[in-house]
This record gives sequence, C-alpha cells and structure tokens, in this order.
Amino acid sequence: MSISPEASVEQNDVPAQRRANERSAVARALRLLPAVREATERLDLVVTGLDDETIHQPSRLPGWSRAHVVTHLARNADALVNLLTWARTGVEHPMYASTADRDADIEEGADRLAQVLHEDLHAAGDRFMVAARRLPEPAWLASVAGRTPALFPAANIPFMRLHEVWVHLVDLDAGVEFDDVPQEHLEQMLGVAVTRHVNRPDGPTVRLTVELPDDRERVWDLTGGDNAEPHEVAGSAADAIAWLTGRSDGAGLRGDVPVLPAWG
Repeated sequence: MSISPEASVEQNDVPAQRRANERSAVARALRLLPAVREATERLDLVVTGLDDETIHQPSRLPGWSRAHVVTHLARNADALVNLLTWARTGVEHPMYASTADRDADIEEGADRLAQVLHEDLHAAGDRFMVAARRLPEPAWLASVAGRTPALFPAANIPFMRLHEVWVHLVDLDAGVEFDDVPQEHLEQMLGVAVTRHVNRPDGPTVRLTVELPDDRERVWDLTGGDNAEPHEVAGSAADAIAWLTGRSDGAGLRGDVPVLPAWG
C-alpha cells in the first residue's frame, strides 16, 4: 500500500512535535525553580515571625494549627524529593510510605517548638531545591506517581511545590493572601483548583468567569450532579482560587455563588 507524501510528512511530524513538547516541559520546569525559591523564602520569612504561642494557634484549615501546616509543608518537600530521586534513578520512591505514616508525621511534628519547626521547614526546602537543581535534564521527562497511581512527568514537580507553598502560606493566616501570588502563576493555579470540581456528583453546576491580571477572561464550566441551570459566578483570579480551594465562601465573587464541596 502506498503512502501519500502528505501522510508521510504528517507522520514524521509526530515525533518532532513530541520532542518539542518535551523540550518545552523541561524548560518550563527549570523556569519555575526560581519562583519556587522565592515562594520558599517568603514562607521562611512568615514562619520565622511565628513564636511558640502563635505557631500553635489555629490555621485556616479546620483541625490544624499553624504548626500542622508548617510540618506538612516540610514533609511535602521531602516527599517531592522522593519523586525527584525516582526520576533520577529510575527506582520507585513513593512520596510517602503510606497515608497513615504521612498523617502521623504531621501530628507528631506539630507539637514541636517554633524554632525547631522553622529549622525543619528550612532544611526540607533546601533539600528540595538541591535535588531539583541537580536533576539531569532528561530525568525531568521520567514518569512518576504521587499519592494516586496516575503517572505524570517529573517536570510537573516544580509547579506542584509552588502551588503547595502558596496555598498553605494563605492557610497560615499570617498576612498572606492569594492576591500576593505572582500574577504569572495565577492561571495555572486556577486550572488546578478547577480540576477538583469538574464532574463532581456532589457538586453544583457552575459557569465560572475569571478575570485574569492581563485583562483576559477565562470561562470554566463545572458540571455538577444537580442537573440544574448553571450558577453564574464571576470575579478575580485570586477570589476564584480562594473559593474553589475552600479558603473563602466566595464573598468576593459576583453572581449566584453556591456552596462547594470540600476541595481536598
């Protein structure tokens, strides 16, 4: 069977496009590392300002003190180092030994003194940055898995850490809000937040219009299980992230703002 020149060109373009996509993913991961460092420095500054009394006061996360949040951020950095090790060596290194071990580490760590909590967080953040900077470029394309079996490229890891740091900086309730997130990261953070609410049988149907900092608008349709006309909701990127992640009741948004199921 003969193959037309057009089909041959199209087939040859597939590997080329894949290579271009891979190069783009690696470049994006490397570009994000300075942003992770800057967010980590902001986190260090905030946590350093918490003393033994204030660090054990409630955070914005129900049932968690600020010390729980700080401990979680330290263990998350180490968990992502495990994934970077997996990508570098090809030997599976799960984020956590188990969910029970993860939860126990957070509970036990939350009882520590403020200075110990800060030193742990700082050291874990340094371990993450060292592991990320030393990762050979081809290893960013290795497939790893997080707390679910779904595989993803290691190139996603810098944004995973960036997202974790900014969301939990807000949870510390120590003067940082989603308005403080650098504008260039808001759209990707929105994408993560929206994904948790798509096709949720326990969620409402929503048409969400978000105003981005560069004067663009993006619209997301969140299909819930109510089979109703969509709630029309609109507002800024920061307010939308806060609502979608359960960090606000949506008071800063416009329209018929429904109650959302838990994000996590």
